[in-house]
Amino acid sequence: MILFPAIDLKDGQCVRLKLGDMDQATVFNDNPGAQAKAFEDQGFDWLHVVDLNGAFAGESVNGAAVDAILSATKNPVQLGGGIRTIDHIAGWLEKGITRVILGTVAVRDPDLVKAACRRFPGRIAVGIDARGGRVAVEGWAETSELTAVDLARRFEDAGVSAIVYTDIDRDGVLKGLNIPSTLDLARSVSIPVIASGGLASIDDIHRLLEPDCAILEGAISGRALYDGRLDPKEAMALIAAERSKA
Repeated sequence: MILFPAIDLKDGQCVRLKLGDMDQATVFNDNPGAQAKAFEDQGFDWLHVVDLNGAFAGESVNGAAVDAILSATKNPVQLGGGIRTIDHIAGWLEKGITRVILGTVAVRDPDLVKAACRRFPGRIAVGIDARGGRVAVEGWAETSELTAVDLARRFEDAGVSAIVYTDIDRDGVLKGLNIPSTLDLARSVSIPVIASGGLASIDDIHRLLEPDCAILEGAISGRALYDGRLDPKEAMALIAAERSKA
């Protein structure tokens, strides 16, 4: 199980939103590079980055902040938010992003996602963000008629490396992960699934390490790490202990 610390970028700063609302942003660090290095020093071995402005604009907005992150950490970075074309994807992968996450374009243009998977094998993930069970797009500003499972199944044989599944109704409010819905999705496809939205405490880590969650690739944590509700050392020690049993 991989625990991905999250850096959400808004106006060049590390923030956390509440329920995906850009007007409810709390700034936790104005130096994204320093935050990335801090997570690396705490023992994390991946980093999850989202360009929030880019998700709304449909193009990369916080490029300078992402560049600073890449310069500051040796950890692999997965990036989402506003990446809508093959050229955008290629540009970020060439800069050193390990895995690109495609969200809105997965709904609007699934053929582009499949083409990207063929061109960049193992380096394309799909972000599925759901509100009330329906997939949201355009920075969560619009809700489609698709269910998360419907969308995931479109890419079953496409070569997608992972699905990042976010329950928007829990994002940033520390209610705990929506494990039942996440497991339902993971059981519906063979693509590895990463849980996101609501991770609140060490209790969530314990839950993720139970046998039924072994099908998940991992989970993303944001606010709980920033405000001290989740101790990085305790979380990583638990995960390391579980890995040693495998």
